[in-house]
Amino acid sequence: MCGKTTTLLLVLFTLLLTTSLSKDLCHKDDKNTLLKILKAMNISWVLEDDCCTWYSVDCDNANRVISLAISNIDVSGQIPPEVGDLSYLQTLVFRKLTNLTGQIPRTITKLKYLRSLRLSWTNLTGPVPGFLSELKNLQFVDLSFNDLTGSIPSSLSLLPNLLSLDLSRNKLTGSIPESFGSFPAKVPDLYLSHNQLSGYIPKTLGNLDFNRIDFSRNKLGGDASMLFGANKTTWYVDLSRNMFQFDLSRVVIPKTLGILDLNHNGITGNIPVQWTEAPLQFLNVSYNRLCGHIPTGGKLQEFDSYSYFHNKCLCGAPLDSCK
Repeated sequence: MCGKTTTLLLVLFTLLLTTSLSKDLCHKDDKNTLLKILKAMNISWVLEDDCCTWYSVDCDNANRVISLAISNIDVSGQIPPEVGDLSYLQTLVFRKLTNLTGQIPRTITKLKYLRSLRLSWTNLTGPVPGFLSELKNLQFVDLSFNDLTGSIPSSLSLLPNLLSLDLSRNKLTGSIPESFGSFPAKVPDLYLSHNQLSGYIPKTLGNLDFNRIDFSRNKLGGDASMLFGANKTTWYVDLSRNMFQFDLSRVVIPKTLGILDLNHNGITGNIPVQWTEAPLQFLNVSYNRLCGHIPTGGKLQEFDSYSYFHNKCLCGAPLDSCK
């Protein structure tokens, strides 16, 4: 009787151990998909049976792959269309992969749970895909430091949960879409710097309370004063190295503004006294057409002359005294 009991206990223990081990293994469909992706990108890793333990892979409690983040390794080829088969993926990162080429595949629209898409510092080409607007759960989109061309698709403004859009350091042309003045929910941080964008900023952007805007190093012109306002909570504005022309005297900046860069434009007028009330940590208004006395007080005298020089007739500390 004792022998039978021992045998039964061994059988039960084996079953429990097998069940426990099987729960540690990622879903077979996800594993097969990952193997196809690694092969297509010529990635050679020493792989254990459980793909949830693989480098750059994370799984949820049900052992479904929810994150794939590959960066700073030697890969080649294009983004495999199979990435769209990781059905539960929430985060997709391909970053600092200099030999990753080609366009962003449409199969990515199958990732209905995707929240964060970061394809940056690669050699991706082609357009910024308008089909990204089909991914309704997207919160963070970073396509910076690539070779993307064409215009910015207006459909990106339809993303209901977007918190940040970074298209900087590409070769994008055309204007900022009018639709960017009507994001459906929270106003996202918007980074469009180092492109070849032209035209005027849509006036409707003035109705939005951005936290961070970077439109620097483009070919944008006209009036950008609508981006400011006393009732806004903006923290960061970089409009440097464009062709903006407006009267700074009329610009009331938010009392929350910490970073402001307006250098290398055609801005006229003087610096308002109201600016002394802002908690500025960085300021650059150099290379414009400003005049008048730099107001005394607040943070304005804490910046060196570099922040103010090469203006038409700006004077006062930290520049030379007004005559």
